[in-house]
Amino acid sequence: MLKLNEAERDVVARIEHHRALCTQVSDRLWDLAETAYSEQASADLQIRELTREGFRVTHGLAGIPTAFVAEWGGGGPVIGLLGEYDALPQLSQVAGVTTRAPVVNSGNGHGCGHNLLGGAALLAALAVRDHLRDTGVAGRIRYYGCPAEEGGAGKTFMTRAGVFDDVDAALTWHPSSIYAIDAMSTLATLHARFAFSGRAAHAAAAPHLGRSALDAVALMNVAANYLREHIPSDARLHYAIHDTGGRAPNVVQAHAEVVYQIRAPELEVVQSIHARLLRIAEGAAMMSETAMHVRVEKAMSNMRPNPAISELMYVRMQALGPVPFDDHDRAFAHRMQQAISKEEARASLAIFGAAHLKGELHDAILPQGRMPPVLPASTDVGDVSWVVPTARCLVPCFALGTPFHSWQLVAQGKSSLAHKGMTHTAKVLAVTAAALYRDPTTLAAAKRALQAQSADAAYRCPIPSDVEPPVAVATVDARPRGTLLGGFPSQYAGVQS
Repeated sequence: MLKLNEAERDVVARIEHHRALCTQVSDRLWDLAETAYSEQASADLQIRELTREGFRVTHGLAGIPTAFVAEWGGGGPVIGLLGEYDALPQLSQVAGVTTRAPVVNSGNGHGCGHNLLGGAALLAALAVRDHLRDTGVAGRIRYYGCPAEEGGAGKTFMTRAGVFDDVDAALTWHPSSIYAIDAMSTLATLHARFAFSGRAAHAAAAPHLGRSALDAVALMNVAANYLREHIPSDARLHYAIHDTGGRAPNVVQAHAEVVYQIRAPELEVVQSIHARLLRIAEGAAMMSETAMHVRVEKAMSNMRPNPAISELMYVRMQALGPVPFDDHDRAFAHRMQQAISKEEARASLAIFGAAHLKGELHDAILPQGRMPPVLPASTDVGDVSWVVPTARCLVPCFALGTPFHSWQLVAQGKSSLAHKGMTHTAKVLAVTAAALYRDPTTLAAAKRALQAQSADAAYRCPIPSDVEPPVAVATVDARPRGTLLGGFPSQYAGVQS
């Protein structure tokens, strides 16, 4: 097994210097629990610390007030660490308890561990900065503050704006209950809103004068149910009616809206299903004599893991060994497992091909090739991976089998085992970055692999160019905007601090 070299051991040692600060940041992000595009306090918290540490910070990226990048260094390769910090609605939960107990009724909670995700990437960025500064190695380290991963496609908008265009490699991770290199692809996805407009009328006195938009939605949904039989078996078609046109049954509904989400392992399949769904909506409008308007609101590409950087990261994970959990952590994890049904635990592990794992915590590394080829979920990291060689790992921060998007996961987000997983991840990210600065061969191989992946289909943002990030309902950023000068691609739309 490969051992860490002197440079990699140096960057690991520097993690400890910043561990307490980043643990506090992670816990504060957990407390804030801000959802997609409204993470203003969460972003400002990180920006303050990075500015204090001497990073050049640019905020308001891609027209998103809560998106930012912090850079240190000059010359050499550009390594990007992707951080996230958005929470989920309706998952407020008291920390450290094994029963459902919201802090705030109907409040938000970090049900996917993004407080830890951002904390580890921030910790790694500080350690790598120290290493570059004190060793004189040429290179730039960037921490990307990425909002709205949870269904908001924040990184898709950022990719479209060219935020990652000059990055040589992107490294990221996800808090989990298993320890593995994530070489899986993900599902591409697209959200489209179908709005129907008709004519109101008295449903008893003059029904013949009405044209029901709700009828159009119902007709579309019926036809979409028939479509499900004729799409690939690994594709998914979800919907939610957002506007029924009112509550009065004696009024013909003049307006109604339905939102559809399409998922499939390949973006081109998603787009072909969307084209068929569009024809269904047009047919529903014709049958109901209503007008139809469709708008793609957000979309994400499928993930393209980079084999060269993934292997480099995997070898460093082996050298670092498992997360150093202790008996206290195991006892807490055991108590948490009692609050999770066996079916939930099995399902949460099965998606990673890890249903065979036993015990309270995963204290080994899942061998390469054991995970399924596609994760049945979507992430906007996928869009980054189409334009930058990208590697991602999974590191245990929760009891084995803890399901994502659950109150049980929120309850563990400030625990000692979560903090240890976050700190261990920072070491993985930092040593991988340190290796890349000194390894032009791997960087060249990573870029060749990305070019080969793009040979059949180059990146084309799945979100139409006229669709802007949905930030209007979020906190308005009062800071002025302008053109960023120097150091970054001209496509950036942001302000340097």
